[in-house]
Amino acid sequence: MTYFVDLPPEALPPVLGRDLAAAWEAARDAAADAAWGAGRLFRFRRPDGSVTDLALSDEDARCWASAVDGTVGMQTSYGLSLCLRLLALVDLLARAPWTANLFQIGRTGTALHPALLSTAATAQLTADARFDETGFRARLAFLPGTTPSTGALA
Repeated sequence: MTYFVDLPPEALPPVLGRDLAAAWEAARDAAADAAWGAGRLFRFRRPDGSVTDLALSDEDARCWASAVDGTVGMQTSYGLSLCLRLLALVDLLARAPWTANLFQIGRTGTALHPALLSTAATAQLTADARFDETGFRARLAFLPGTTPSTGALA
């Protein structure tokens, strides 16, 4: 499945935190059902005419994208932004140890700190459809309940 997008990832709109939370739950349910979904390619066109390609071949990423597509849809910039923000959040949580106190994984699911969801819903994506870790962390460091030195819950 290929998506041709007339703007770069960093120009995609913010989403609502509640939509991101719902996408997280839909993705979790899809993973529990082993609904892996098809591979997807995103081709983003930049204002200068160049393109950035993003391929989702990872089984989990395909599953999560399929869940978003099946609920909100990805034929709009909002749905696409929602999907990419979900993937970027999962990526950030997996690679940034300072996020450990902002979520809790349990038998019944994952609890995400509201500030984490809010930041993921509104932070600008990078050119490679990720979150800039430094900027993301800085935004959380000044929210109530976080400490500036770690970004963790106080």
